[in-house]
Amino acid sequence: MTTGAAYRRKPLTSSILLWVRSDHPRQTSMDYWKGPHSGIISATPGLEEYRQIHLAERNPGLWPDTRGVETEIPADRRIDGVAEVAFRSILAPLRGRAQTRLAFQDEINVFRRTLLYAGPPYSARWYDVAEPGRRPGARALVYLRRRPDVSGRAFRRFVTAELAPALGATGALRELRTQTFLPWNERLWDTPNVAHDNPADRRFHASVSLGFDDVAARAAFFASRDVERLSGTIGSRGSAIHAYDVAAALTYVSGGVILPHYRE
Repeated sequence: MTTGAAYRRKPLTSSILLWVRSDHPRQTSMDYWKGPHSGIISATPGLEEYRQIHLAERNPGLWPDTRGVETEIPADRRIDGVAEVAFRSILAPLRGRAQTRLAFQDEINVFRRTLLYAGPPYSARWYDVAEPGRRPGARALVYLRRRPDVSGRAFRRFVTAELAPALGATGALRELRTQTFLPWNERLWDTPNVAHDNPADRRFHASVSLGFDDVAARAAFFASRDVERLSGTIGSRGSAIHAYDVAAALTYVSGGVILPHYRE
């Protein structure tokens, strides 16, 4: 089964989940991330894409209630934003170690907790579900947690072989990207003076980025029979579906090129 759309497999991707400092106004921290901190990350050699996902401040969860699945986002773990990076090759991160050290030092200026999730090589998929140049007017970012009795390999196979095709077949999407994660390891992003607490029962195992024509189309999607059916499919493998309202998706590096101004 396919989505009916071609997809591109990315050599290496990672997502860094971010919580801004609570001793500053939230918008002050979000602006610093969008401004000075973005320049540090954008200058990292070997990037294919660098995108900041700014999540809405009020985010109880867009996914409808599903029996046996956590769809309400806990207030104490509600993410403020996500840094998404795609590398041009598997070895590219080795070229960016000096710039990464600068990012480590700067995190304390804006964040209180950061968690890096990395996927196996070539596991991230970006689907061509929209006409070239047609950008979404609204987005949702969905994080999935698998059930303890489901293996990591089986869950990754479910996301790519079943969930993504089913999402693509709805015809409602203008963006569809999937990432599946290796087991979380703090040592991959153990930045100083920033928290990295991530209990096993709070960890995620995949993410799905969804784009829509506009906010109304997004609301219709989550109220649709398609999502009702998907809830049962996901619920047989997953224990949590956290669907975030995305306030902005800002691209700083695209196709390996640093953009003169970020692109929304």
